[in-house]
Amino acid sequence: MKAVTWHGQRDVRVEEVADPRIQEPTDAIVRITSTGLCGSDLHLYEVLGPFMGQGDILGHEPMGVVEEVGGEVSTLSPGQRVVIPFQTCCGHCFMCERGLQSQCETTQVRQQGMGAALFGYTKLYGQLAGGQAEYLRVPQAHYSHIKVPDGPPDDRFVYLSDVVPTAWQAVEYASIPDQGSLVVIGLGPIGDMACRIARHRGVGTIIGLDVVPERVDRARGNGVEAFTVTNNEEVTTRVRELTNGRGADSVIDAVGMEAHGSPVGKLAQQLAAMVPDKVGAALMNKAGLDRLGALYLAIELVRRGGTLSLSGVYGGQADPLPMLTLFDKQLRVQMGQANVKRWIDDIMPLISDDADPLGVENFATHRMPLQQAPQGYEMFQKKNDGAVKVLFQP
Repeated sequence: MKAVTWHGQRDVRVEEVADPRIQEPTDAIVRITSTGLCGSDLHLYEVLGPFMGQGDILGHEPMGVVEEVGGEVSTLSPGQRVVIPFQTCCGHCFMCERGLQSQCETTQVRQQGMGAALFGYTKLYGQLAGGQAEYLRVPQAHYSHIKVPDGPPDDRFVYLSDVVPTAWQAVEYASIPDQGSLVVIGLGPIGDMACRIARHRGVGTIIGLDVVPERVDRARGNGVEAFTVTNNEEVTTRVRELTNGRGADSVIDAVGMEAHGSPVGKLAQQLAAMVPDKVGAALMNKAGLDRLGALYLAIELVRRGGTLSLSGVYGGQADPLPMLTLFDKQLRVQMGQANVKRWIDDIMPLISDDADPLGVENFATHRMPLQQAPQGYEMFQKKNDGAVKVLFQP
């Protein structure tokens, strides 16, 4: 089969690789019909190379049709249309029963001290083959799937794999009071969708921030008070003008470890990527630094007693946090990988609604054949041609 494989910093290729096969009785094989390119994939493209292996198959936002199931998978049968969440989880362990599927105790990557195994996402998360491919092996397939009906286009459902649940959890974790105010930092796929969800749920004031004018314009077109970040002092002034001088009730950081305006963190990431993988991995595990520009801005913009919701991926172990400010402002912080299955019952009615209240059918800015994945990665990483969301069709 054809698959998108990793070969080094900013080097992804479409290659012929072995077809996946059933390895465990809880496995299924899915023929992929659509698969997304995620902002998290860019961390692999740019800074997390020490945790990757040559030829690793990328991608964690797939959907398709079941081709084969293992002997213990009674909940699926060949021919069914499914979306595959980005994490693998069993559905019956202590964590899954509490809606923390991203911490599943059956698939936790204990040798790395990490949570549930993720598709296409480094040795830290199990090094499972990803979904930017023609076929995908799905472990724990009895639970790690979302059935969707035949008929509507893939665009209606593919974002159930990551984008919509991640944005939904970000809004939930933000704990926005009735008619309260929300700032969303970063208007890529997750930030854009978080704004749409907040608007649908009746949040009083929604402010979107980004450094890319096209993304700001896109958010404005969806009714968001959005503006381009030029300097933090100006942003702080404008947000306070819109929030009675206090700052926002809640702030979502949808950027994460590669924020603009963080030169020290950027240099540390570049140095870790330049040394041999074993050295770089050890360096990042013990002394990793993220680019914290977005997080610092979030702390500045939230009001005293407010809530920070972090959905952008962070990986540093030595990040310098302004604990004095966090403590003095009496902030609550919630974060983590999205627990996809936890939110599906809440989200599915919106996705299934013919009125398409979240605008999923027109959410993608680019649709490309899988063969063009290298161009798609480069375009998305450079934010060229208005790229916000790229879908590949194998």
